[in-house]
Amino acid sequence: MIIVKTPEEIKIMAEGGKILANIMKELEKNVGPGITTKELDELAEELILKSGGKCSFKNYQGFPACLCTSINEEIVHVIPSDRKLKEGDIISLDIGMKYKGFHTDMAITIPVGKVCPEVQRLIRVTKKALKRGIKKARIGNTFGDISNTIQRYVEGQGYNVVRELCGHGIGKEIHEEPQILNFGKRRAGSEIKEGMTFCIEPMITVGDWKLKKAKDGHGFETDDGSLSCHFEHTIAATKDGAKILTMIK
Repeated sequence: MIIVKTPEEIKIMAEGGKILANIMKELEKNVGPGITTKELDELAEELILKSGGKCSFKNYQGFPACLCTSINEEIVHVIPSDRKLKEGDIISLDIGMKYKGFHTDMAITIPVGKVCPEVQRLIRVTKKALKRGIKKARIGNTFGDISNTIQRYVEGQGYNVVRELCGHGIGKEIHEEPQILNFGKRRAGSEIKEGMTFCIEPMITVGDWKLKKAKDGHGFETDDGSLSCHFEHTIAATKDGAKILTMIK
């Protein structure tokens, strides 16, 4: 069952989402050659606790950290470690926060120092895929409309969408119904209604979309070792269109 939120509940989620976006902005400033992913995680947890929130991911299904830090061919859910970022890497930072009883969730992919033009293009395309998906998150459309739009755009740019992972509803639980795929057919799935809150998160690969478990046992990476990219926002469906609750300003 998809849980519809009241305007008051969405207001709380918007407040939490704004705080989370500012935390992500601070994390982004600290990304650079030489920093470890564990140091980024420690900063994320410090900022969340200081804001009055709680880490959504820590201890969720055994995940031991606050921040997911996925580098290059790694897609999502990789555990922070003593691994140092190096020039030319790209890193996906995925973070969730529970604030006043409600979760918000977001992800961005960041270049570490200078990256080649093709990597810059991958990041641009993934970011644009999210933007296009969000435009379809209107009352009366279906979740399949979002999925289909993302797939058609990404494949039209010569990349692939991950099919084994997906976006999700969000609210009092970090993962709620529905599942929001990054591929599919128009008019498929549930109809989007006012008050629904959910996360759209295109995960894109340069090569094949098939995945395998990362060495840490929690994360996923591309089976063929190709680069991947990930962006995510928490969205509320309103009568005025899709409202991004985790917009970085």
